[in-house]
Amino acid sequence: MSKCAFCSIESERIVDESELFFVIRDGFPVTPLHALVIPKRHVTDYFGLNDAELEDLQGLLKKHKELIQAEDADVTGFNIGMNCGEDAGQTIFHCHIHLIPRRKGDTENPRGGVRGVIMEKQQY
Repeated sequence: MSKCAFCSIESERIVDESELFFVIRDGFPVTPLHALVIPKRHVTDYFGLNDAELEDLQGLLKKHKELIQAEDADVTGFNIGMNCGEDAGQTIFHCHIHLIPRRKGDTENPRGGVRGVIMEKQQY
C-alpha cells in the first residue's frame, strides 16, 4: 500500500491517534480546524469498517468535536462526511471521515447542509 497517501502519512501530520485510527488536519480544509479521522488499517471506505473500528471512530469524532469547540468558541455546528466510491467524489481510496467545523455566517445559507453535494438539491 505504499502508493496510498494515508498508509504512508508523515507522523508529524498526526494530531491524535487511538489503537485503530489517527487524526490529521485536512490538507485542503473547507473551514479552519477541518479534521480527518483515518483508520490505520487500509480499508477502502466506511462500509468496510468492522465493529471495533466503528466504535473507536465514534469516540474519536466526539473527542475531536469537543477539542475543536474548546479551541474555537465560534464553532457552533459540524458536518461529518465521507465519500464512498468514485461516483460519490472519493479520490483517496482509503477510508477517511471529514469532521468539518461550522460557524455562524461561514456560508450565506447553510440550510440543506450535506444535501449540497448535489447543488440543486440543497435548498428545499
